[in-house]
Amino acid sequence: MPRPVTLFTGQWADLPFEVMCEKAAAFGYDGIELACWGDHFDVASAKDSDDYCKKHWATLTRHKLGCYAVSSHLVGQAICDRIDERHKGILPPHVWGDGNPEGVRTRAAAEMMDTARAARRFFNLAPQSVRQGLKRVVVNGFTGSSIWPLVYSFPPNLPKQIDDGYADFARRWRPILDAFDQCDVHFALEVHPTEIAFDLVSAERALQAVGNHPRFGFNYDPSHFGYQGVDYVAFIRRFGPRLFHMHVKDVWWSPTPTPIGVFGGHADFGHADRYWDFRSPGRGRIDFEAIIRALNAVGYDGPLSVEWEDGAMDREHGAREACAFVRRLQFAPSAAAFDAAFARE
Repeated sequence: MPRPVTLFTGQWADLPFEVMCEKAAAFGYDGIELACWGDHFDVASAKDSDDYCKKHWATLTRHKLGCYAVSSHLVGQAICDRIDERHKGILPPHVWGDGNPEGVRTRAAAEMMDTARAARRFFNLAPQSVRQGLKRVVVNGFTGSSIWPLVYSFPPNLPKQIDDGYADFARRWRPILDAFDQCDVHFALEVHPTEIAFDLVSAERALQAVGNHPRFGFNYDPSHFGYQGVDYVAFIRRFGPRLFHMHVKDVWWSPTPTPIGVFGGHADFGHADRYWDFRSPGRGRIDFEAIIRALNAVGYDGPLSVEWEDGAMDREHGAREACAFVRRLQFAPSAAAFDAAFARE
């Protein structure tokens, strides 16, 4: 069975769930990856109500769509971050509360545990057509990081500061991962700047910090590696068994120096002087051919989920084009050596 091609709804949360399903089906997708914001997936309702979950599946089924993951990036960001007023704009009011930083982090951790419980109930009620192709129940998300502000080491970081950051991550996330384990759900960190893992080395260290917890893995998104100069194909080969999900997102970076460098210059996405910007799949510099070959080599059989971002393109045009691009892209691995036909008995 080909990997299902899905559309992440995080950038479409301004649309009602029903409308989102109509559009995704019209664009040609097999399913959607549900964001836990807007009205696309309400954690409290899904955790406690079979009726809510069944209605969601009925809507998906009516539009001939599946679902293979839910995503809680915004809440996850608050678990390890140094909390400030920016977080108020992305968090549910009951998680933000009075804004006291430790209280926000504690409530965010509790919400993430509830997200695992909600996902478990939701996928338990999935139609057979989805369950038979579901390798694992996955919640994608971010972790935040208390040490991201130290990414550029000046004044020079003290080694203990970085050690303490990973210890803080482990202390906050091990109980969450244990709750995921109790629900038989996997957490997939989207390796990304501002997270505890943002390249191969930091991803390895994050894994070690949580004792290689079996429920901790990655939502692979090459767009966050390419402009950093990180080997995004090597990531697949190093962490193959830990790839629980994938985002298909592209990025362009300049082959020549630009007025604004890799750190973004405090300029908005789309600024003409930027060194890099996200692009619709197939229109950036990511080598998706190499990625598909590497995914085949490590046996990844989860969804190919388009996270569509391109500030210079109409999103409906882009989402439709991206679906067609991904369908052309993927192919099954060979079951035999190509020159086997020349062999003699």
